[in-house]
Amino acid sequence: MKLYLKIVIVSCIYFFSCAPNVITKSEIVSTENLPSARHECGFVAVNGLLYLIGGRKIKPIDIFNKKTNSWKQGSKPPVEIHHFQAVTYNNDIYIIGAMTGKYPHEKPLDKILIYQTKSNQWIWGNTIPETRRRGSAGVVVKGDFAYVLCGITDGHWTGHVSWMDTYNFKTGEWSTLKDAPRPRDHFHAAIHQNKIYCASGRNSSAKTNQTFNLTIAEIDVFDIEKNQWVTLPESLNIPTKRAGASCIIRNGNLFVIGGESASQKTAHDQIEILDLSTNKWSSSIQLKRGRHGTQSVLFNNKIYIAAGSGNRGGKPELSSLEILH
Repeated sequence: MKLYLKIVIVSCIYFFSCAPNVITKSEIVSTENLPSARHECGFVAVNGLLYLIGGRKIKPIDIFNKKTNSWKQGSKPPVEIHHFQAVTYNNDIYIIGAMTGKYPHEKPLDKILIYQTKSNQWIWGNTIPETRRRGSAGVVVKGDFAYVLCGITDGHWTGHVSWMDTYNFKTGEWSTLKDAPRPRDHFHAAIHQNKIYCASGRNSSAKTNQTFNLTIAEIDVFDIEKNQWVTLPESLNIPTKRAGASCIIRNGNLFVIGGESASQKTAHDQIEILDLSTNKWSSSIQLKRGRHGTQSVLFNNKIYIAAGSGNRGGKPELSSLEILH
């Protein structure tokens, strides 16, 4: 009996320490100070620091140092930036396809905006082709290229697009690729083993009084090497349809975190996980605070998520930092 118990205990320890998709704990981090409350913002890691960027109104960057457990302020962007998925390249943070302005006719930026982390300075990058400008798109980086997927051209009003483009960081060249199987906005893309995953999101339509309603269940995947789109089987549709969620890859698993929908006032607290090797969904725990309109960061194999909105829409804006591990 004692031997049996030892085997069970050791097996459990092995499973929970090695199983790649297991998240056993969610906690709000008690930090020395707080960042500016914000939503529709970006959150990325560069050289051991976490950068909280943008959101409605013009707010300074907030930089989290895990070693000191504190935030410090960086510089303000030159314009209001929101509804974007921030990416990093060569220690700089790139904002490609952000919106600016007020609901419901927010305008997409006409240029790439770059934050230089070493100098704490913002600079304008290359112009985005006029016919490819949109906001609320998914953006991922592979090598020297940013992939920009889907989005919306006219704020929350109308103009959903299924466009896909690449931006060459070295040459500044903008190229058009095959359209995605369907348009979507208010989502984040995620990349794993040369495949880009588009999960969650919606077709925002304030024009028809359906800003939050037209959420998307299907997951579309672009194979970079094959230059080919596929849609995963219906059985792998996202379990809880919502938009404004954060999507991130951890140990070969796609995490869809938080979000908003017409089905509830409070922001979603769901953490749903698709194992990309077994094609099975699971749900381990929930966020301590439901939130949408922000980005998650993988740092030391833990998932960090900060700020966002606590209810559907824009209020209350949050300033808390949550860690999943």
